[in-house]
Amino acid sequence: MTPAARVQAAIDVLDLVIEAARTNGAPADRLIADWFRPRRFAGSGDRRAVRELAYRAIRGCGEVPASGRAAMLRVAQDDAALAALFDGSRHAPEPITPGEPVAAGGIAPKWLMERLAASGVSEAEAAALLDRAPLDIRVNTLKAGSLTLPEGAERTVAANGWRYPPETRIEQTPAYTTGAIEVQDTGSQLTCEAVAARPGELVIDLCAGAGGKTLALAAAMENRGTLVASDADRARLSRLTPRAERAGATIVETVLLDPGREMQALGRFAGKADAVLVDAPCSGTGTWRRNPEARWRLTEKQLARYAGMQARLLDVAAGLVRPGGRLIFVTCSLLDAEGAGQAEGFLQRHPGWQSRPPALPAGQVRGQGLRLSPFHDGTDGFFVARFDCV
Repeated sequence: MTPAARVQAAIDVLDLVIEAARTNGAPADRLIADWFRPRRFAGSGDRRAVRELAYRAIRGCGEVPASGRAAMLRVAQDDAALAALFDGSRHAPEPITPGEPVAAGGIAPKWLMERLAASGVSEAEAAALLDRAPLDIRVNTLKAGSLTLPEGAERTVAANGWRYPPETRIEQTPAYTTGAIEVQDTGSQLTCEAVAARPGELVIDLCAGAGGKTLALAAAMENRGTLVASDADRARLSRLTPRAERAGATIVETVLLDPGREMQALGRFAGKADAVLVDAPCSGTGTWRRNPEARWRLTEKQLARYAGMQARLLDVAAGLVRPGGRLIFVTCSLLDAEGAGQAEGFLQRHPGWQSRPPALPAGQVRGQGLRLSPFHDGTDGFFVARFDCV
């Protein structure tokens, strides 16, 4: 593909991403992969270049653009070399005409920027949410043995964390294929450390998804005790079993939940768990480095729905913890509605509980918990709080 053809391809991809953002369709990475699948003429360099152009445009537009061309024109405004590729040649975008629509810049939609500001997030901190994320890995102590890490790693503040440049193909290394390492953001690793899971305990990962945090908890428990991974998403939960086998995590029990009837599936654990992790579904504002188009998808109505779901799941979790046990609440969000506000609401509804801020080597105090962010901590954005049942 010529450089100009790559620009047009990125515009075509952006049109799909914009439509998906408006209709809650597939994520950008999947759309890009699907777009290239029938286009075998595109080499690896073409794919990489188109992807980088598309994500550059996504990161550069605060509001949802009118079209892929408008989004790319936004980038071209500050890049003369890119603008010159709008030359109308074969497979190239048509020349730029005076006055044609150009997408607005910015960090996020106006209403969302207002919510971030009200949550104590400065503009610089919000802008860092759109930086490109590094590749973080966690050494799996269940299988590490005489592990030799691939070259280029730097230590992170997580107990078993290492960091690589974003483009590192870690999944092709022996350390990954044997299960000795797992890809996991440092912030995610720290939220698992906040659980303080110990060998022999009964620990429940209430919203386990595909099990990234479950595997970290299994390693912390040294495969001794009972680790329950539950979720209402059958497809995501089904991916945990092969992941656990690869990681050598033998204590994991999966439980499929029916939303609104969680205790029917988990009733045998009521009042018995030493620790419950509630990594609740949320807006994902803390993950924009990896999914920048997510800020185009979120609405105020969806945010309110997430907040209601989080409060309900916290109440479910409270019924699972034994006296003297602990509940750890996590969201990958910087919004107080999904963080500090949720923590305050929980304590008001459950006066028999006490807040105990996690002792982590990173994070800023926010209400009854800690907030991690790319700007301050070099991690994805998270809120994490701990509550003890007294």
